[in-house]
Amino acid sequence: MSDVDIKLTEESAYRFRIERQGGMRVPGVVYVSHELLPQAEGDKALEQVANVATLPGIVRASYAMPDVHWGYGFPIGGVAATDIEHGGVVSPGGVGFDISCGVRLLAAGIDRGELDPGRMRRLMDVLDATIPRGMGRGGLWELSGTGEMDDLLAGGARYAVEHGHGVPRDLDRCEDLGVLVGAAPGQVSSRAVARGLYQVGSLGSGNHFLRGPSRRPPLRARHRGRLRAPCRPGLRHDPLRLPRPRPPGLHRPRPHHGP
Repeated sequence: MSDVDIKLTEESAYRFRIERQGGMRVPGVVYVSHELLPQAEGDKALEQVANVATLPGIVRASYAMPDVHWGYGFPIGGVAATDIEHGGVVSPGGVGFDISCGVRLLAAGIDRGELDPGRMRRLMDVLDATIPRGMGRGGLWELSGTGEMDDLLAGGARYAVEHGHGVPRDLDRCEDLGVLVGAAPGQVSSRAVARGLYQVGSLGSGNHFLRGPSRRPPLRARHRGRLRAPCRPGLRHDPLRLPRPRPPGLHRPRPHHGP
């Protein structure tokens, strides 16, 4: 739908609507403020919201959450449900390319009053020097080789905690306690493993970030007075390749499934 003309209708201060046009089967609904609307030149996130609305069997609307930005097929922050009784499908391009990406709120055991502007700047300098990020090699955890990478892929966050990269209570805050039963590292290409081998424990690049500690009032009373730091990490390199090896048939075009 490269010819789509995106026109937003403001339904409320935080909800915008993209009316059906062209091949769209349902409207688009974007939950976002004016400030967070994708406005950068070349950002096709809203066009992708409209593209998702063309999927067969899609139900009610193509949604986008406040973190919406340009992704692979789906926009990042895009949400859609399809009905298999009406031709619905599971789209690897929609669900597979941002494995482990997400936002975490890190609560520090430090009172806000302990960090004056000078100490805050020094803290940010230390974080800047300590956390590997950006393109290329560099990670906090140096694996011994591809065998240990397989152990890490199979053992997930639990394997990391067992090797000193976290504490047991971290697993309580992870889906499925940080381990996916039945994971098959052998299905991951050797190229993906080689590229990720030296980047375990890095923040990544693109839209991955660690924001400086916030002094704003917390949402929960038990965190009152404490510093919090939002962090958006994600798997590096592997997300683009983990979905691709299987099943191969999904890589072939499906013209009968619609646009």
